[in-house]
Amino acid sequence: MKPLPTIRVLDSHTEGEPTRVIVSGGPTFRGTSMLDVRRELESEHDWLRTSCLNEPRGNEAMVGAILCESTRDDCVAGVVFFNNVGYLNGCIHGTIGVVQTLIHLETISAGDHGIETPVGRVTAIVDQAGIISVRNVASFRHLQGIELKVAGFGTVVGDVAWGGNWFFLTDNPTDIPLERARTAQLTQFAMAIRQSLRDNAVTGRDGGEIDHIEIFAKPTNPQHADSKNFVLCPGNAYDRSPCGTGTSAKLACLVAAGKLSPGQVWRQAGILDTIFYGSAAVLSDGSVIPTIQARAFINAEANLLIDPADPFRFGIPSPISLTPSTSS
Repeated sequence: MKPLPTIRVLDSHTEGEPTRVIVSGGPTFRGTSMLDVRRELESEHDWLRTSCLNEPRGNEAMVGAILCESTRDDCVAGVVFFNNVGYLNGCIHGTIGVVQTLIHLETISAGDHGIETPVGRVTAIVDQAGIISVRNVASFRHLQGIELKVAGFGTVVGDVAWGGNWFFLTDNPTDIPLERARTAQLTQFAMAIRQSLRDNAVTGRDGGEIDHIEIFAKPTNPQHADSKNFVLCPGNAYDRSPCGTGTSAKLACLVAAGKLSPGQVWRQAGILDTIFYGSAAVLSDGSVIPTIQARAFINAEANLLIDPADPFRFGIPSPISLTPSTSS
C-alpha cells in the first residue's frame, strides 16, 4: 500500500487548555511575515486547520498552531494560531504550549527566545527550572464602563480592552457561580453579552470585533489567587485555562484604573482553578507590556493520517461559521 499523507503533531496543555502544534506535514508558505502566512492558510490551506482541530481528530476546545521558520532574525520560530472556527491574532496559552514543544524537540533551552506571531514579536523566557513566561504585545484599555442591555440578564457594565485579542471584561452581575458545573449557563450569558455588543455596534479600535467575553468573580481560594474568570472564545468553547490574552487585557484595565502597580504580580485563576501569574510594565502612552507565566505539559505525539477514502479526512465541518481573521 502507498503510505498515507501524514501530519506530525505534538499535543500539550497549558494549565488545562489544549494546544496541538503541527511540526511537519504542512504546506510551504510564500509569505514574508506571519500575518502573510495566516492569510495564506485562510485562503489556500484551510483544510489543515479543519483536519487537525475538527472532529473526529480534534475538539472545540483545542487551539492549533503551525510551526514555521520565522521571517525575522530575532525569532527562533514563527507561529500561526487557529481554532475550530477560524484564525487567531495571538494566543498566550498556545505560545507557552509552543515553547514547551520547542523544549521537548530540543530546539531551545533556558534563555530568552523571540516568537513571531501575526500581531508581532513576543518573547518567551525559559528559566533554568523550565518555567515559561511570555512577554506579550502592548495591551491597553480601550473603553471603560460600557453599559449593555443583555437579553435575559439585564444591564451589564464592563470594559473593552486589547490583550492580543479584543475582550469585553465584566464583574459577574448574575447569581451564576463561576464553577465548572455551571459552564453551560455561563456560556449562554457570555454569548448574550457578545450579541449585545454586536447589536449596539460596540467594537475595539478600528472596528475590531470583540469576540472574547471575560467574566470575573472572587477566587475560590483568596490565598492562592486574586481573581477567578470564565472566558468564552469565538467558537463558543470556554477557555479551560485563565486565558493569557485575557489576563493581559485584565492587567491593562487594572493598571488604567490605578489598581495594579508596575511589576506587581496578579494571580488569575481560571474555571479549573489553575493560575496564570501576570505582571505589567507601563509604557509612556499608558498601555502595558504584560508578562504571563504558566505551566505546560506535553501529553501526546502523533501522526495524523489523511486517507483519501475517508469522507471526514479534512474534519467534520463546524456548525459555527465565522468570518476570516477571527481572534482568540
